[in-house]
Amino acid sequence: MVDITIPDTRLLIDGARVAAEPGRELDVHSPLTGKALARVPDATAEQAAAAIGAAESAFDDWRRTSGAERARLLHRLADLLERDAEELAHLESADNGKLLRETSTQARFTVRNYRFFAGAADKIYGHTIPLDAWETFDYTRKEPVGVAVLITAWNSPMQLLANKLAPALAAGCTVVIKPSEIAPLTTLRLADLVEEAGFPPGVVNIVTGGKEAGVALTTDARVGRISFTGSVETGQAIARAAAGVLVPVTLELGGKSANIVFADADLDRAVPGVVAGIFAAGGQTCIAGSRLLVHESIAEDVTARVAEIARQIRVGDPAHPDTQMGPVASPLQRERILAMIDDAKADGARLVAGGGVPAAAELADGAFVEPTIFADVAPDSRLAQQEVFGPVLAVTTFRTDEEAIAIANGTDFGLASGLWTKDVARAHRVARDLVAGTVWVNTYRYSAAQAPFGGVKQSGYGRERGLEALDEYLRTKNVLMDLSDEIRDPFAIKA
Repeated sequence: MVDITIPDTRLLIDGARVAAEPGRELDVHSPLTGKALARVPDATAEQAAAAIGAAESAFDDWRRTSGAERARLLHRLADLLERDAEELAHLESADNGKLLRETSTQARFTVRNYRFFAGAADKIYGHTIPLDAWETFDYTRKEPVGVAVLITAWNSPMQLLANKLAPALAAGCTVVIKPSEIAPLTTLRLADLVEEAGFPPGVVNIVTGGKEAGVALTTDARVGRISFTGSVETGQAIARAAAGVLVPVTLELGGKSANIVFADADLDRAVPGVVAGIFAAGGQTCIAGSRLLVHESIAEDVTARVAEIARQIRVGDPAHPDTQMGPVASPLQRERILAMIDDAKADGARLVAGGGVPAAAELADGAFVEPTIFADVAPDSRLAQQEVFGPVLAVTTFRTDEEAIAIANGTDFGLASGLWTKDVARAHRVARDLVAGTVWVNTYRYSAAQAPFGGVKQSGYGRERGLEALDEYLRTKNVLMDLSDEIRDPFAIKA
């Protein structure tokens, strides 16, 4: 494990670092060693409210700041993130157990996100609208919603925060950020960079903590938008809480994504794509291709190829360059995954690879799970229907395109799907009929700052990344002007 520098773990409220209240700290543990990395504040409801108040006070000046100036500050933040990318990648890898090669890629992608939205900050336009009445002038204004509360998950904190923070700041919103208490360290490091970049006090505020802070942030009527990434259950709770104060919510939740391999697919490309979809991030990603749907004529061959690679995956220290899969985020997460593996065995699925914890003594202290594959998985089984959020692949066969589409769509989720085929017509037809926010064709897990991302059904609503993300943090105001000199009957309705 590489030595890392723990950042200042105090809260950031109105440009000042705020310590935890007495007895209000949480341990942040290494998923590799199980040892505590740091202690962070468990923010009180009063501290969360103070952060919202700071953001509210800063909003009027920030919304009046020109798009060009907001862009300059976002570009400056991107420069600092690029400068410190290696440090941030090591910190995040130590914090949540992801491979250093993955966190390094995400650090670079984070920089790209901030630069993309910096480029959009001075290009937020309304429209003029011709009405039926000649002597009227109608136009719209796009205005920031106000204070945005941004709540991120533990699996990819840097990237998930960039998906939210970059468009929110570009749109002219001020923000309160709450990272997951499981992996908050890169977000706390960002607090230093926000200050160094020169953002005015109160524009960006950061609170760490658990349920008390979360409830306070999601039930405050001063908030103009809540954006949450995490579990379905927590997303539902946030949506219910926000409804009580009529605050709009963006939800990026779970997935049970299908990776569909048709009989005509190039298997030399498809098999690595299937492996990358589920094992490259240890399955700890909402877009994990956790269901492999494969045509029955090639199912035995494809399953055997994927299993051969899975058995050879090098599991270990995520910071080591030879490691191909690190630990899951916590012992609690490992036990949950192992319980679902046991359930799959009891349901009659056929274990093809893995199914337990690695035997190597040097991995004994870490939250490791073997790369696991089940074949003959019934489409209505728990393994095929519920998100594992771990390195477990469920293999199901199909006979026809229509059956593949029906199985792929046959869950409560709709975040992503992948399909592998050489038939262009089939690719377009199946992509059209899949109920998912993203469909990859002959690739998987490809992300771009310009491409909108989000789900349907229980995978959530709203979009992140792409220009569509700006709309989450803007509202439309209509302005109608009467240009005539006519004195109107006050009891007549003008239409």
